[in-house]
Amino acid sequence: MEEKNTVRFKKEEFAMREKIKEEIGKGKISKVKIEYAPIGERIILSTTKPGLIIGRGGEKIEQLTEMIKKNFKLENPHIEIDEIKNPEFDAQLIGDELALGLERFGPLKFKVLAYKALQRIMKAGAMGAEIRLTGKLPSARAKSWRFAQGYLKKTGDTANVVDRTQSIAHTKPGVVGVKVSILPPDAVLKDRIKINDQLLNKLKGNMEKETSKAKKGAKKK
Repeated sequence: MEEKNTVRFKKEEFAMREKIKEEIGKGKISKVKIEYAPIGERIILSTTKPGLIIGRGGEKIEQLTEMIKKNFKLENPHIEIDEIKNPEFDAQLIGDELALGLERFGPLKFKVLAYKALQRIMKAGAMGAEIRLTGKLPSARAKSWRFAQGYLKKTGDTANVVDRTQSIAHTKPGVVGVKVSILPPDAVLKDRIKINDQLLNKLKGNMEKETSKAKKGAKKK
């Protein structure tokens, strides 16, 4: 019984997130986080355009709150805005922008749009990025295209620091799937070795010790 309740609860959460994104519009918000407290539910929207989400005098927030109350039967939902400072490292925003670009300019421009997005991510300082487009690009048969640059962790526990997402573009030839993976510059990699002056001096000291030991051993012989 508990498993069924958990599944139903998660499905309702997913439906709420999708409905909020649909109401606000593709490309305007990245993540929808829901937190539960005794005084009510906190719904945190991550976006680069807080003014657009809030509206004049907070009218759009009020409309969104009423929609959530009506459709999902929440008694006291509180909507908060979390402004994204570095949109270049947010995979969802990049993916949605690519999808909107494909819908606007058509699938024939997919290479230009993908390379521009990749350059923008890397220029901002990301350690690595990957963009995958799957669909009728540009032929009548579906095909997968990969655009990548830099370093990207794909396996192990450290792969969790990679921001991954997917989006969908509805073009005239058909649906195009967009997958984006970004490794931000502040990601903590346990297997990453930073070569600095301190490390170089330590290696130099170890080499001198080994050389000195080797010379002493040669003299004894």
